[in-house]
Amino acid sequence: MTEIPFIPFAEGEALLDWVGLTDAIAAGHDLPKAEIGDTFLYRDPDTLLSRAAWVDGLGIAVKSATIFPGNPAKGTPMINGGVTLYSNADGTLEAIIDFHLITKWKTAGDSLLAARRLARPDSENILIVGAGNQGRALHAAYSAAFPKARFTVWNRTRGNAEKMAGELPGLAIAEDLEMAVRGADIVTSATMSTDPLIRGDWLQPGQHIDLIGAYRPDMREVDDTALGRARIFVDSFDTTIGHIGEIEIPLQAGTITRDDMVADYYDLPAFTRQSDDEITLFKNGGGAHLDLMTSRYILDRWTATA
Repeated sequence: MTEIPFIPFAEGEALLDWVGLTDAIAAGHDLPKAEIGDTFLYRDPDTLLSRAAWVDGLGIAVKSATIFPGNPAKGTPMINGGVTLYSNADGTLEAIIDFHLITKWKTAGDSLLAARRLARPDSENILIVGAGNQGRALHAAYSAAFPKARFTVWNRTRGNAEKMAGELPGLAIAEDLEMAVRGADIVTSATMSTDPLIRGDWLQPGQHIDLIGAYRPDMREVDDTALGRARIFVDSFDTTIGHIGEIEIPLQAGTITRDDMVADYYDLPAFTRQSDDEITLFKNGGGAHLDLMTSRYILDRWTATA
């Protein structure tokens, strides 16, 4: 009987490459469209999110995540869970992969694919909004594709920004969010905010805005003005429309229409910048199909070095 591999965080991460992952995600969208099933259960303020995806050619992945915002105050991680990967050929279990490895690489890689296509190639000033674990992952991911960039972090609690800056040499701390947004070429935001933090009046011509944090119907990181000033892209229409407040609230209000959303990753050729002056905005909604593509990439790298 073949032993099912468990791929732990450190050993798995040592094999991975950010640009290689974005190429794998792009290739995954050349395959038949994913079948996706999402289930959300709530016990305010806690969430159980179970996501499953099936892509013909890649197989099946199931990811369950528990999100307990009160955990950090108790010394426990906010997010926990597990990922299982099943064979495309016969449905047998192929691997169990560390949940945090998948989450880190899927989430930041998802945003990086959009930035590689939408942000100006000469972008040098990158602002990270949010000093949590995902902010650190975004620093690593964007550094791989924009090696000459200078990074700044803004966080609502300055002490967390100072801790992050202490871990990442060269990372500056922004004192004022408005000024930091105005001075950035790329703004990548990963917060738990339900009220918009980033104002459209602050945006400047040529910027790329990358929104990650909002995952529930009541969550937003930018206001209506920002959406109105930008060309809007998403990773998946199926996992953003009707699910995430960042998109659904302004759609329901009539602030934006479905036609204002240019494309998702199943139309990657449309992910292009029309001019150096336009503002592009990408909503990273995640989705189990991206967990599947990331899981398959990780298992392929693991198998290749076994």
